[in-house]
Amino acid sequence: MGLEMTGVPNSISLTPGKRVLFLTKDLDLIRKQLYEGLDLRMEDLRVEDLLDDINTDVMTPAWVCFDHEPAMIAKNAYAGLMQNGLRVFNENALIDGNFEVIVSGQRKGTGSSRETAAQCERWAGIRIVIAASFAPIHERNNINLGQLMGDHAMLERLQNGEALDLEEFTSQYDEVTALILKSGGLFEFSKRLKNGEIQLPELSMERRPMTMAEKIIARNLVGQPDGVCVQPDDPVIAQVQGGYSHEFTTAQVHTFLQETYGEDYQLTNPQKFGVFEDHLLYAHHNPKFVPFMHKVETLRTLQKAFQVHTGVRDYSAVDGVSPGICHQVAREEFIEIADFIQATDSHTCMGGASNALTWGVGATEYANLVSAGFTFVKVPESIRFELTGALNEGCTAKDVILHILADHARKELTLNRSMEFGGPGLASLSADERATLCNMATECSARTGICEADDILYDWMEGQMPHLDMDEQRRRSITPDEDAVYHGGVHHIDLSSIRPMVAHPGDPDKGIPSDPTNGAYIDDIGDVSIDIAYGGSCTAGKIDDIAYYAQVCQAAKDQGMSVKEGVDFYIQYGSGIVKDMAVSKGWHQLFIDVGVKLIDPGCGACIGAGPGVSMTPDQVTVSAINRNFQGRSGPGKLYLASPLTVAMSAFSGVIRSWKAESVGI
Repeated sequence: MGLEMTGVPNSISLTPGKRVLFLTKDLDLIRKQLYEGLDLRMEDLRVEDLLDDINTDVMTPAWVCFDHEPAMIAKNAYAGLMQNGLRVFNENALIDGNFEVIVSGQRKGTGSSRETAAQCERWAGIRIVIAASFAPIHERNNINLGQLMGDHAMLERLQNGEALDLEEFTSQYDEVTALILKSGGLFEFSKRLKNGEIQLPELSMERRPMTMAEKIIARNLVGQPDGVCVQPDDPVIAQVQGGYSHEFTTAQVHTFLQETYGEDYQLTNPQKFGVFEDHLLYAHHNPKFVPFMHKVETLRTLQKAFQVHTGVRDYSAVDGVSPGICHQVAREEFIEIADFIQATDSHTCMGGASNALTWGVGATEYANLVSAGFTFVKVPESIRFELTGALNEGCTAKDVILHILADHARKELTLNRSMEFGGPGLASLSADERATLCNMATECSARTGICEADDILYDWMEGQMPHLDMDEQRRRSITPDEDAVYHGGVHHIDLSSIRPMVAHPGDPDKGIPSDPTNGAYIDDIGDVSIDIAYGGSCTAGKIDDIAYYAQVCQAAKDQGMSVKEGVDFYIQYGSGIVKDMAVSKGWHQLFIDVGVKLIDPGCGACIGAGPGVSMTPDQVTVSAINRNFQGRSGPGKLYLASPLTVAMSAFSGVIRSWKAESVGI
């Protein structure tokens, strides 16, 4: 079966001479399969023996994504899987191994929305992906590329010589998703849809209570009569109000559109779409990335070509300074209440703080939606978090989401669901703090996060976008119906019970992945000495986050203290607006006075591309970013924490939660 297939055979069997690669927790077994010709069988293994939580940074680290051509990306498939500081997969290892099936455990493809993770397998010859479960965005990317996904029992039958009906691979999905897979991927499906070869299933006109995500999707249905209600698993085509891409992804979008629709392709609504130069602005600060800077320039050139060709909003850097991180700027400038927004980054869900439906997609799906103005959606299930009370001193929304990660996400209650936040406790959280909750929904392997609207949101939006008609925004706002069904349940969280937490770095060499679900209370981890404290990223570079850093820094200055000797404390602004606010309030100078190293807006160390990354495996970082995947922010060990904890730790030299009276300890 070639990579340019336009359809999939009705009978699926293993190809004689082709191999199956098992990604085992015993990394030496992977090496033996890659380099010594070892062949394993599913019947001789347990699912528990297979690697869980393989993230997209492992499959295609940031530097691999500098190649926008999938065939080149495949050469370095799984370059981020490390053992004792060495790559398990050498260059071309997956290609040279002659594999057509790859097998892993739970939650395959967690992390970023980068489609390169699915591309590296497909263009290396993999045509069947086996796992116990898949992270939602990664699963969608596989579907869009026409990759078949199955379970371990199916693999055992295939290895025993059985041919499986294609329906066994597609029956778990809705009718439209099944058609995408049978067509060989999203582009071919879209062509058939436009040519009238495919008819979408009709939805029921029966009235039913809906969640917030369901209501926004129902408002945007294409090809359905007014008043239709949706429910989980409904396959629909929905209008999208806007979106954005960045220099890691735009080159692929531009190339895919040219290849599919010709050099003169057009967008239907460029006004609410944009391109951002934020991810790789500081890539040259990382010695590991310096050899690839010519590829970074190619990505920038292709992004500019896309922007000029389409007329989308241009958020390129000016004189080396970016307007800000895409998610922060989008909510500051063009995400409106009840919008449906999609973008090529998993943290797009941050926009849910504005009572909007927002989630990340891969380059193929984004290219398709920006050209058509609508996208295919499988309506997600929802899970409800009913917040009460208020946070105690030393706690922030970051601690709330770390709690949810360690509890609900680890139990897979959030998997592929829309995380809905409401209840009286929501009013105690600012718009920025709500953005933290929604931003890290993707760390929960959720589809998205969305908060209810209230006066706090309206006031914030009026301040950010005074041109909006706020009466209209209020009318647009979405609340769940009283009897809405939450398949993930309704979970009550008393904010006053939340304690300061970290997510610890695990031990990947022993099969314990570096993962944001590794929650631990700070009181329980002992004295963990640090080398780096990093405050920044879309998660922690907002105005409220900067205010938290300033709170601790002011207390330290009042006591005559500076950043602990031997510790580097970095603060990176999330946008130009955030930096301007810090300057106007005197925080910028305060940070300088106490020894903070300041960085202009961008993603930076969060993706290993900028000041603040660790340089050696023995370095320890406490960071306010959203992910602690091995190698993502350098080779050292990384603890996730709140802005208050990061700042407190910078002055203490060990990981400490914030208490005003103990800043000097």
